[in-house]
Amino acid sequence: MTDSKTRIDETVKANDVVLYMKGTKSMPQCGFSQRVAGVLNFMGVEFTDINVLADDDIRQGIKDYADWPTIPQLYVKGEFVGGCDIITEMTLSGELDKLLEDNGVSFDKDAADKIRDANA
Repeated sequence: MTDSKTRIDETVKANDVVLYMKGTKSMPQCGFSQRVAGVLNFMGVEFTDINVLADDDIRQGIKDYADWPTIPQLYVKGEFVGGCDIITEMTLSGELDKLLEDNGVSFDKDAADKIRDANA
C-alpha cells in the first residue's frame, strides 16, 4: 500500500464515521461537502472530517482507495457508504438512520425526521 492509502486505511478503521471532504465540518469548501457535513452535523453524528484540500496525496488517494471519483466520501465503521447524492438519498429514505443504528452510531432521530419532513 502507498503511504496515503495506508493513512486512509488507518483513519477509516480507527474512527466510527469519517467524511473525506473539501474543507472542514465547520467550514466546508464546496456545496457537496457542505450538504453531507450539514446532514451529519444536524443529525448530531460525531464524525472525523478530513480536508482533502490540505493534502494532495490524500485528495487523490481517497479516490483510488474507494475507486470512487468524487469527494465527499463517507465511511461508517471502515466501510465506504457513498458520496453526496447517495447520502442525500439515504437520508431521505431512512436508510442512513438504519445504517447508523445497525453500526451503533448515535444520532438524533428527531433531527433526521425533520430533514425528511422538510423535503417531503
